[in-house]
Amino acid sequence: MKSSLIKDALILTAITLVAGLLLGLVYGVTKEPIAAAEYQAQQEAYAAVFSSASSFEEYADFDASAAASALEEAGLADQNTIESVMLAQDDSGETLGYVITVTDSAGYGGDVTFSVGIANDGTLGGIAFTTLNETAGLGQKAKEEAFSSQFVDRITQALTVVKTETESDDEIQAISGATITSSAVTSGVNACLTYFYNVLGGGAS
Repeated sequence: MKSSLIKDALILTAITLVAGLLLGLVYGVTKEPIAAAEYQAQQEAYAAVFSSASSFEEYADFDASAAASALEEAGLADQNTIESVMLAQDDSGETLGYVITVTDSAGYGGDVTFSVGIANDGTLGGIAFTTLNETAGLGQKAKEEAFSSQFVDRITQALTVVKTETESDDEIQAISGATITSSAVTSGVNACLTYFYNVLGGGAS
């Protein structure tokens, strides 16, 4: 009986070791392709929201704690986190503006992560999603032009969501049946605008 238990334990240990080795091999093989795919997706998102830029460089002075403090002051910290900031540059290396990536945790399906382009003068260049787990046919419509185009070519320091036709450039018309998603996206954009104006000192020129 005792030898049988020892044998079973050795077999289980061997299986565990082999499984661990196989998982390690799979991770090693897939790590670089996954990283490359994520990088490509990010670059495409940056280009989508700042089409006039030739390249994007990580903003070296990005301070996550300063971003969080600015959002806290604006009442946006509970559901928003600034993930990264990129400099949008032209062929000569001059900075045209920023691409700010934000996660809003208040989407109907959980986290909504997307990038926002903001030119030096405060003009919005649009939004591009990297994570959107909203309901098909409802919240997923946030990707469609009818909704996302509302965040293009606007200069404002804050946006509000309305269910009716918009009456000013500070209003975003909600997706019918997906007000929660619409509000989450708009809140994320407001977080990026808050960071742009209050931490980056944007719009000063």
